[in-house]
Amino acid sequence: MPVITNIEDLRVLAKRRVPRMFYDYADSGSWTESTYKANEADFERILLRQRVAVNMEDRSTRSTMVGQEVAMPVAIAPTGLTGMQHADGEILAARAAKKMGIPFTLSTMSICSIEDVAEGTGRHPFWFQLYVMRDRGFIESLIDRAKAAGCSALVLTLDLQILGQRHKDLKNGLTAPPRLTPGNILNMATKPRWCMGMLGTRRRGFGNIVGHVKGVENMGSLSEWTAKQFDPRLSWNDVEWIKSRWGGKLILKGVQDVEDAKLAAASGADAVIVSNHGGRQLDGAPSSISALPHIVEAVGDRIEVHMDGGIRSGQHVLKAIALGAKGTYIGRAMLYGLGAMGQEGVERALEIIRNELDLSMAFCGRTNIRDVDKSILLPGTY
Repeated sequence: MPVITNIEDLRVLAKRRVPRMFYDYADSGSWTESTYKANEADFERILLRQRVAVNMEDRSTRSTMVGQEVAMPVAIAPTGLTGMQHADGEILAARAAKKMGIPFTLSTMSICSIEDVAEGTGRHPFWFQLYVMRDRGFIESLIDRAKAAGCSALVLTLDLQILGQRHKDLKNGLTAPPRLTPGNILNMATKPRWCMGMLGTRRRGFGNIVGHVKGVENMGSLSEWTAKQFDPRLSWNDVEWIKSRWGGKLILKGVQDVEDAKLAAASGADAVIVSNHGGRQLDGAPSSISALPHIVEAVGDRIEVHMDGGIRSGQHVLKAIALGAKGTYIGRAMLYGLGAMGQEGVERALEIIRNELDLSMAFCGRTNIRDVDKSILLPGTY
């Protein structure tokens, strides 16, 4: 086992241990992947001001996100097919989040179901991410199931009415579970740890959908159903309807534009996530971190602003908080840890980010994350 000191170490290990189609699903963007790459690269242009002779004792990264106490202003982002990175992946990631004191967000397109995660974490509260489908009865059912499971916030994704063109997924013929083609069999044969895990679990399909939708009882019928279900007619009226049906904390994910942020603030939602879906939708769009300050300036006094996309270190979290985010999300960093080492890997990813956040904050002359603002950044670099 190599010494794990940063998220990149976990990524390299995950690439060795996860079948190609699922690793590529996690580690890729749409079209030319320019936005996917910019999400991370644009963080590096923002420079920190190192301060000296400052008392660095009694440091705290504790904060709140939509009123919930968190050990650091970081949540695990909703990621589809998490249970294909490692057997029972959503349950393991949720357990890691529980242990580390941060929120876990379960995707509609998860392998483990809402009920699986609730049972697997001792009914510890988690967040649920919702896609809007044409089948409004199914959406109502998902919301009711999330309520029954004790979910403490609903994350409504607004930027997946249609799918971006993701070249690697198309070339790999991505399916869950994978089709047993000669190429896939050969590739999986080089991943014995992954294969043994999958043989030991019953969770290999989309647990929130199969068996919960009339006529969808297997992967074949599921593919046909999902191809028709993502609703291109999604509007702000749907947000109002979902908010009323849910009745709890509502977070809107996928906002990049100031005008959309203003509409989000007017919707009555509790928070908005500045996000470009990890660069997996509109390629050529701005990075999330470059869009963040404009949205904070426009609506930050009316709605809580969070940020998602490109976070690979605690310094990235610190920079986002300095630019006005009240919370951040990690997706790929979590998936790398999960694919590399299961629950232990997710915990290690979160430990790395927390430690980097704590130390970087101190070097910048702050001992409490709540006191971080733009003054820790070098003018002209953000």
